[in-house]
Amino acid sequence: MKNLIIKTLMIASTLGLIWYAHHNMDPYPLSILNNIGIFVILALSYNLINGVTGQFSLEPNGFVAIGAYMTAIFLIPTETKIDMYALVDPAPIILEMQANFLPALLAGGLASTFIAFMISVPVFRVRGDYLAIVTLGFGFIIKIFAMNTPAYTNGAMGLNDIPDYANFLWIGTIGLVTFVAMINIINSRFGRAMKAIRDDEDAATAMGVNTYWIKTLAFMTSAFFEGVGGGLLASFISTIAPDQFTFLLTFQLLIIIVLGGLGSMTGTLVATILVMGGMEWLRFLDSNMNIFGYDTGAHPGMRMVVFAMLLITMMLFARKGLFGDRELTDIIKSRFKRRKS
Repeated sequence: MKNLIIKTLMIASTLGLIWYAHHNMDPYPLSILNNIGIFVILALSYNLINGVTGQFSLEPNGFVAIGAYMTAIFLIPTETKIDMYALVDPAPIILEMQANFLPALLAGGLASTFIAFMISVPVFRVRGDYLAIVTLGFGFIIKIFAMNTPAYTNGAMGLNDIPDYANFLWIGTIGLVTFVAMINIINSRFGRAMKAIRDDEDAATAMGVNTYWIKTLAFMTSAFFEGVGGGLLASFISTIAPDQFTFLLTFQLLIIIVLGGLGSMTGTLVATILVMGGMEWLRFLDSNMNIFGYDTGAHPGMRMVVFAMLLITMMLFARKGLFGDRELTDIIKSRFKRRKS
């Protein structure tokens, strides 16, 4: 009962902070928070399949693209679609697809979930590096499909004038829901089965765990939240194109979950703030600086060099990530027990 009260108070206080930030922060820092919030959703969901279940998957850019396009198509008014599709006329079904923001987000998440279920059969027939290659190919297929089906996606020109409903109230709240959902999944019976597969899949099979179903469930859950995150991203930036959903997006998420700790959701949360926030906070390194009277001149890209050096330094001293595979509460409890003993 005590733990339930504490968790309820933490969730309520987090929602209060989200509401306060949305109504009181300046647009620029709020936009940074929005970006961090979207990547929190994407990184948490990616860590479920890659860190908790131990399946080296490189598919996030594909599912993010599906969610982004599906949400955008539902949100853009029919008249705008007719004017926007310049290469060919939009398909009739595209003109009929209309929905409010939340149903559009759910449609993007469900579309990603359905595709994840469809490709789970060939994906989970292989393991290890081969699994990574198959899922990497899936991301390329989605990008090529988006570029070569202009009647549905407007081809390489992408979709513009997407209504910007994704404010910090939406992004922060969905980010909180994603975090709570992931923590509960990890601590559930399915979460323990996912960890068993990560530690030793053959032993898990021998103990009666249906490894194929558990991996498929983790894959579909991850895809759902990645699709929702893609929908938020599309509405937040108001324009999408196939070139936005390359392997670079997956690589960014991979950096975040490795830095935070594979299997740790609180570690992923902290790492997302450090990575996505750090790239913005170090932006001053790209511009002119006056150091002891010496004008350094502008050096575009210097912030990425410094940021990469900081990441390398952090990984040298924390090879399993900031939190390893443990949550922040587990670390606090273990240290408290040591002091007490």
